[in-house]
Amino acid sequence: MILTSLNTQFRTIFVVFTLLLTTTTANSQVTEGMSHERLNRIDATMQEYVDNEKLSGAVLYVTRNGKEIYHSAFGYRDVAANDPMENSDMFRIASQSKAITSVAIMMLQEQGKLLIGDPVSKYLPEYMKTTVAVRNNIGGFDVVAANQPITIRDLLTHTAGIDYGFGAGMTAWRDANIQGWYFADRDEPIRETVRRIASLPQAAQPGEAYVYGYNTDILGAVVEVVSGKSLDEFFREYIFTPLAMNDTYFYVPEDKRNRVATVYSLKGDSITLADNPGMLEGGSHVGQGHYMDGPRKSYSGGAGLVSTARDYGRFLQMLLNGGTLDGNRILSRTTINLMVQNHIGDLTVFGGSGSGFGLGFLITTDVGAYGQPSSEGNYGWGGAYHSTYWVDPVENLVIVYLTQLIPAGGLDDQAKIRALIYQAIVD
Repeated sequence: MILTSLNTQFRTIFVVFTLLLTTTTANSQVTEGMSHERLNRIDATMQEYVDNEKLSGAVLYVTRNGKEIYHSAFGYRDVAANDPMENSDMFRIASQSKAITSVAIMMLQEQGKLLIGDPVSKYLPEYMKTTVAVRNNIGGFDVVAANQPITIRDLLTHTAGIDYGFGAGMTAWRDANIQGWYFADRDEPIRETVRRIASLPQAAQPGEAYVYGYNTDILGAVVEVVSGKSLDEFFREYIFTPLAMNDTYFYVPEDKRNRVATVYSLKGDSITLADNPGMLEGGSHVGQGHYMDGPRKSYSGGAGLVSTARDYGRFLQMLLNGGTLDGNRILSRTTINLMVQNHIGDLTVFGGSGSGFGLGFLITTDVGAYGQPSSEGNYGWGGAYHSTYWVDPVENLVIVYLTQLIPAGGLDDQAKIRALIYQAIVD
């Protein structure tokens, strides 16, 4: 009787202990409301892309509530050298540079040095009178005067009518040797290139359409003129140093070049090495580029930076935090709120249904129409080398996905990553 009672008590204690242990183990695999077990599904998915030779390698960085939740490297920095990708590797982030330049413009507004409603010509006089190319009925184009001045806000929202030189007046742009987003090979300051852009016929009337193009490179020139500093100096002093973005550059230092990931192309069934340094193909620069051995004169605010996932994640975390990180304030909360609103109404945006555009970011305006896991008010963008990022203020998420693949051949890895991140939220 006593023995039976003791056995019963022992079994009860054992069951309780087991339940406590199981609960503790389960809880230890959930951080900031995200399941590590479910996040680990990303690993197998990414490895499959690498194994199938659809992707050379990548780095994915995720934070929630300001805490690093996931930071992993996949595949290879250099496939031929069998050199594994590492979390600290550096990537050409191309158009992810645009968000940083947009922040620089808003900093200048906060300093009382400009207003985003100002005409660009107030700072770059060559934009006093611009023109637009209009297709005619004989296969060419006519040049007409712009209906109104281009403003800084037009540039921030890509509604200035300025493309990458492939509109109706593309022959004029080709003759001027200004087409495509890539400037790292140019042996002249960005201010001079922007000066010549002003003389060419634009693709649409200012304010009438969303037209993706050189808008943010022009903003970079505005930053230089207004601040009296090169864009490189301004970024370093006011953004990179305060945010400890110690691996973000326009041109990579000699002692860090071995950390730069190799560029590949997916044009068929498997990836191939992109050319060195590369050429303009189909409207985009395809190749390794001049980020290490180029003239180092052109600071492209639209597409010129090299960075790491963690560095760029720190920049985005500052935005999500309302303008501050580790005690360093870059912008006010109210300025960021202005930046992440849809500023273009019902204009069709390069990003699909359910999207608008703010002051430098694609904005999710309707999750149902967008059709992917998201939250209303998400903001982000990506880069030509198949990188992407977004911030979800509702779920308190920051996501940075960096790879080096151009063209990407319709690869669906970004959509898979988005789905796998959101399915790991368990709170």
